[in-house]
Order: sequence, then structure tokens, then C-alpha cells
Amino acid sequence: MASFDQNSNATLQGIARHINCLTEDNRNTRKKALEGIRKDTLDRNPSLQVSELTHILSEIIKPLLKAFSDPVEKCRSLAISTVKDYCKVIEKPVRFLPYIMPVLVQRLGQQDITEPSEELRLLLVEFCSDIVEFSGKDIHIFLDDFIKILQRTLIDAYPEVKKESCRCSSAIAKSVPEYFHMQSETLIKPLLMSITHQHSKVRTLVIQTIGDVIQYGNGKAVDTIVSHFAQRLFDDSPAVRKAVVTVTGHWLLDLPDRYSFHHKLMPLLLTGISDTQPEIQEVADSLWYDVGLKFEKENEKDFKDKLDFEKEAPSHYPPNVERPNLGCRVLVNRNLSKIVNGLMRDIVDWVAPTRLKSASLLYVLLLNAEDYITQHMTPLISGMNKACADQEVQVVKDVQRSAELVGYFVEPEVWWKLVQGNIKSTQSYTSLMILANIMKGTERSKLKPYLSDICCTLANPDICLSITTPLQQQLLKCMGTMMEVGQTDVRDVGQIIFNVLITVIALKQTESTAEEAHTLLGKLSEVEGFSTKDELFRKHTKPLINSFEDSYIMWNTHTPERLVLDTLLIESGPIVGELLDEVMAILVPCLDPKKDAEMRVKFFSLLSQLLMNAKETLDSQGKFGDISVIVVRDIVIPNMVWQAGRIASAIRTSAVSCMWALLQSGVLDKEKMQPVVEDLITQLKTSMDSDNKNTRLVSCRVMTRLLELMNSSLDQDNLYNFYPELLKRLDDSSDEIRIVVSKTFLAYLECFEGKYKVDQYRLHLESIYKGLLVHLDDPDAKIQNSILEVLKEAGKFSPQMLITEIEGVKHKHRTNRYCEELIKTFKSS
Repeated sequence: MASFDQNSNATLQGIARHINCLTEDNRNTRKKALEGIRKDTLDRNPSLQVSELTHILSEIIKPLLKAFSDPVEKCRSLAISTVKDYCKVIEKPVRFLPYIMPVLVQRLGQQDITEPSEELRLLLVEFCSDIVEFSGKDIHIFLDDFIKILQRTLIDAYPEVKKESCRCSSAIAKSVPEYFHMQSETLIKPLLMSITHQHSKVRTLVIQTIGDVIQYGNGKAVDTIVSHFAQRLFDDSPAVRKAVVTVTGHWLLDLPDRYSFHHKLMPLLLTGISDTQPEIQEVADSLWYDVGLKFEKENEKDFKDKLDFEKEAPSHYPPNVERPNLGCRVLVNRNLSKIVNGLMRDIVDWVAPTRLKSASLLYVLLLNAEDYITQHMTPLISGMNKACADQEVQVVKDVQRSAELVGYFVEPEVWWKLVQGNIKSTQSYTSLMILANIMKGTERSKLKPYLSDICCTLANPDICLSITTPLQQQLLKCMGTMMEVGQTDVRDVGQIIFNVLITVIALKQTESTAEEAHTLLGKLSEVEGFSTKDELFRKHTKPLINSFEDSYIMWNTHTPERLVLDTLLIESGPIVGELLDEVMAILVPCLDPKKDAEMRVKFFSLLSQLLMNAKETLDSQGKFGDISVIVVRDIVIPNMVWQAGRIASAIRTSAVSCMWALLQSGVLDKEKMQPVVEDLITQLKTSMDSDNKNTRLVSCRVMTRLLELMNSSLDQDNLYNFYPELLKRLDDSSDEIRIVVSKTFLAYLECFEGKYKVDQYRLHLESIYKGLLVHLDDPDAKIQNSILEVLKEAGKFSPQMLITEIEGVKHKHRTNRYCEELIKTFKSS
């Protein structure tokens, strides 16, 4: 002991001058004094004993602490480091805290922090952390002082000070929780002020500190914290999001009053399960599993039977998904009512990230809730219906996944009433999207009783006749899902599905929609056991046509059913030939001249299209020829009658075009045409003089084909008087028409079969020759050649008359070549 006193006293005597110099005005003197004190005590070689250092510190502590306020930063730094290092080596440094703590509070815990240096503030806070470490439980005496300091340093501008303050706060909370909980709430506000700091490491540490402060302090602050933690789930830094998930998970496991906050903390943890980072997903999933297991153990008596007789996962359960344990499911079930309404608001929030997180959370919640979803179907269906219209693709995908879970866990009796109500009231594509995905998750046997009702709802004109692409696409998805899930069960509603698919093709706005509908028609054919498309159409075409019998009389150009019939007849191919009576029963009335003009144009286009390939459509059974004359008499001729106006002109063009297609089809023969040919020729004469070039052109072609078909069976007296119409067309403004008319002339001449009554109709023949010779001098060589062929044929009736006419005009022609050729031809004959 004597030796101890001697050494420590000797040391004290040695540094006495240094201690005295601490009060000098000269900064260098004070600095050297502090360096000397450290050199002669802490850094002395050989080292002093711990007991000696403790005795020395008791003597020099006050002047050293006074140096904490030295004007010179270096002096303050030396003083702080010296006292800090002394506390690390001496025995029971707690005894000096009554001296140290007031100084620390004075430097760090004032309204305006006294210490201006960032580095020294960090050093002082690190000193605080050391004090907490070596003090242990004894720190509670100075808890007020630490709280004052941390309230200021947690919001310090220097990030390193913030981080060290967080570490210190956590250490205090863990050291004296029994005292800390009374003042823990005072640290929440400064911590929250730093939770949005620009440095992710600061944000991460703040979140972890909040976790400790709440865990070992007063849990009431959770209410304040939750919204801030929720915002951090949108953080760009994975470390920050992971911290939120980890802290929340540990609260759900160990927070003393966690049962009061289950409904607020669970969404935070479950959101992590759908995070973009696999690491965060794993952490969240593992913590959630542990939370469920612990909840089971804590409430073992409450659901002992469920634990003892826990069934295996249901046979109809989402594939590739691990079923949450019983504790997780019960936890969600007990708290879902407190979560679902707020979640449905967030899922349509104006901020996109909020909607994304909410949609992903919805899926996880429903997976855990299972059949308990049934009690919350109204807000769920309503919210999902709105969310399906989101511009964010991922939101829509997650909502669709959630809707599929509804199909797995909720009885169709429940969900169909709500979904059907939405479909009928909104008639929007989102309600169909929900339906398609719910059906996707529904068990086949449970869906079967509702197939008819679902199909009838979708076939409602308000839905089925929509021309909006999104609705059409979702309508097709509903049909596709129904066939995928129902398989052969859909045979009972195959007609309705067929009707809907044909309607979508008819009203399509994009080619991709039509392609999808055609694909589904093929799928329907497979489901119904047909090997070919024709078999499918043979079964369903007639019922669909018959469904129009009460409405077709009122159709106009804008009636959707007209487009459906149009598409049906085109798609049906050879089946049309088996249903001629049904088809004609609609076409004839709809092409009545009294009907809407624009609609008639559309129907003529359809009829022409069918006639262009008659062998594969209308005449597939070889029966169309028997009724083809009806088309001419009741459809074509009445619509060729001249009326003023552009629409009337378009109808005449369509009627003539239809007649051309009919003649080209080969179903008409001389015998069938005989009763109507004269009326048809009468109308064709008028059409050949139409203002519309296309009408004139097609009329000339029809006339040519008609003359070739009927030939000598035509009324000869009328035939002799027909030539002026042909000569008139040779003066047409269109060279194309003039060339076609030359062919008509040839067909006209063939009708006489070389027996032209020259003596009786000499003047007519002279007019023909003169008219043709005028055009033999045409500037266009093609027309000259065409007329040359006509004259060669016409000259056979009276060669000498033709030669005489040629001799009278050949001097007027640009070239005599054609005239000489004709004279030579007929002189040699």
C-alpha cells in the first residue's frame, strides 16, 4: 500500500505543473499540458497499475473535465480522449459519472449544442456509448441525462453522430429496460426526424434503433411508428426495407403488448414477402412462419382441436404455393376485418408505389385468410374491380392473382352474386377480368352448376355487343377460362359460348381479338368432341340464325346483329348451303328496296362475297341453283331500279356486282333465267348509263355474260332494238368500259346465230356498221383491235353492206390498214 501511495503521489507531483498549466491563457501551453498528463499517466512506460490510475484520475478528473470546454478544439479533443481512455482501464469508472455526466449534458444536451466540432461531438457520443457499456444496470441513475443528450444528438446534422447516437440508444434500452420504458417515448420523435435521412445507412440504423426502443420501452409508440415504417417499405434501399421487415417481425414475436398491434404490424411484415429482393422475401417469410408457430404455442388451449386434427392442405389448393401454418392463418383471420377496408383504399390510391405494395399485400393476405375471405367479399370485389383498371401492369397482375385465390377459397354461391351484380351495373371490362380469374381458381365440380347463369349474363347484349377492345378481350378470357376449367361440362352451354365468340369476331376492333376468338372456337370444337370446324358450325349456326327471327325486320346499318349474321355466314363456309331457307328468309326482307339503304349495301357485299365462292358456301349442297332465280327476281332487279342520290347509286352498283357474282358462280342456267331475263336486261340498260363508272363497267360485264348465257333464247324483236345502248357505251369516257362493251357487242351478235334479218332490219345494221367504223379510227390501238373483231363478226351478216360503208369512210381514217384488212377479209369470203 505504501508503495502504491508513493508511486501515485510521485506521479501526481510529476504532473502537478501540467495541471496548473491547464488554466494558462496560452493555447500551446494548455495543449502541451494535456499531452504531458497523458504521457506521464496513461502512456507511461512501464505502465501504472489500475489502482494507481484510478487514484490519479480522482485527483485530476475535475481539471480534465473543465478542459472539455476549452476554446481550442485540439485541447478539448485531448481532454475528452484522456478521460474516455481512463474510464476504459480504471476500476469502477461509474464512481466518476457524477462529475462526467453534467459535463456531457452541458456539451451535448442543451437546446443548442455547445460543442461546435462534428468530430468532437462524435467522440463525446462514443464516450456516452462506452459509459453505457461499462456502467451496466448502474446507468439508470443517469438515465435522464442520457435522454437529454440523445434527444439532441439523434437529430445532429453530422450523420456519424446520428449513427452513434442510435447505437447508444439501443444499448441503453437493452441495459435498463425496467427504467427505460418510462422515458422511451421521448426518443421516438427525434428518431422519426432522422428516419428520412438521405443516407440509407442512417435510415437503416434509425429503424433498428426504433425497434429496440419500442421493444424495451413503451409499446404505445407503435401507433406513431407504423405509418413511418410503412413509408420506408417504399425505400429504394433494400437494406432499409429489410430493416423494417426484420424489426416488425421481431415485434410480432417478442413485443410484450404485440396482441394490441397485430393488425398494424402484420401488413408491414407481409408486404416484405412480396418484395422485389429475394433476400427480403426469405427474411419476411421466415419471420412470418415463426410468428405463426409462436402464436400457436401461446394459444394452444384456444385451438387445441385444430392443432390435434390439422388436416392436410385442401385437394383444391393453389399450385406451387406452400400453405401458411395454422398460427399464421388464424392471425390473419382474426385481424383481416381491421385491415381489409384500409387496404382496399390504398389499392386505388393516387400514388403508384402505394398501389403496387397494396396489390402485392392483398395476395399474401388472401393466401393466409383462405375461406375466411368469405366474410369480406363485398369490399374485396369492389376494390379489386377498381384496381383492375390501374395503369400499372403489376397492380393488375397481382389483383388477378388475388381474384384467382377467391376462386380457390370462396364458394361460387357467394362470389357469383357479387360479381354478377358488378357486371350488370358497371358493364366494364374490369368486372369481367375479375370473373375470369375467379373462375380460373374455382373447382370444376363447384363451377358446373353456375355455368349456364354465367354464360347468360355474359351473352347479355349490354356486354356481348360491346365494341370496346378491353371488354372484348376480357369476354374472351372468360370464355377461355370457362372451357379450361369446365372442360366437357360446357357442352350444355356450348351454343351460348359459340354465339358470344361469333359476336366478338363480328364486332372486333383489332385483328388480335379476332385471332383469339378463332382460337377459342377451335377449343370449343375440341371440348364438344368435334374433329372439324364444320361440325361445330353445323350444330350451332342454325340456332344462332333462328335467334334473329324476331329482330331482323327492324335491323339497320348500325345494328350489331347484322354484323354478327355477316360474320356467321362467312365463317360457316359450306354450312350455309345446308341452311338456305333460313338464310334467304333473312336476306330477302333485309334487301327489300324499302329497307335502310346503307344496310342494303352491306348485305349486297355479303351476298357477293358468298357468291364469289358459291361452291364452298351457298351452293355447297348443290341446291342454291333452285332458288338463285329468287335472288335475281326479289333482290337484284328491285334494287337496280333507278333512284336519285349517292346511296341509291351505291345500291345499284352493289346489286349489279351481286348479279355479276351470281353469274360467275355458275349456279344459273338458261332455263332458270328465262322468266326474269327480260326484266333484268331492262334494268341493265339503265345501269349501263349510270353516272357511276363502276356501275357502268360491271353492268356491261353482266350484260356480256347474260347474252352469252341466254344467246338465241332472247326475244329477237327486243334484241334488234338493243344495239343503240351498246353504241352509246362505245362513246364512254372510260376506255376500259369501251373495251368491255366491244366484248358485249360480240356476245350480242352471237345471239343472232348468223340469222340476222338484213332485209327487214337493214337500217339497224347500217347504223351498227357506221357506229363501229367511227371507233375503228380510235387513237387507242387496243380499242381499234377490239372494234376490228366486232366488225369481222358483224360483217358476216352483210359483207357487201359493210364494204360499202367502209369505202365511204376510209379516206377519213388516220390509217387505212384496218379498213383494207376488213375489205380484204370480206371480198375473199
